[in-house]
Amino acid sequence: MKLLKVEGAQAAFLNEKSEFVSLEKITKEDLLWLVNKTLDDEVVEFDDYDENLIKNEAHRIIYKSVSEKLRGLRARRKEFVDDAARLYLEDYERYRADAGAK
Repeated sequence: MKLLKVEGAQAAFLNEKSEFVSLEKITKEDLLWLVNKTLDDEVVEFDDYDENLIKNEAHRIIYKSVSEKLRGLRARRKEFVDDAARLYLEDYERYRADAGAK
């Protein structure tokens, strides 16, 4: 699933409704949704950042920052999943031990 794209000298992001929206309209809720998709989905794509393709200066700045952050999250995806599993396992083991003691 492509989350960020460059088309017609403009940058856009995929929103929750599966619509591409101009990047300057991104909200914190949109960013959180993109982060969750980046971590949850098996396959995600982002168009490469190329300042020569994106003519709008605001789009260049936002696209570069967001794409770098999402790519970084994607690279560390397994680490996040493993940490979450370990955290829940510890809580589960503690709950199981407490339930067994009663």
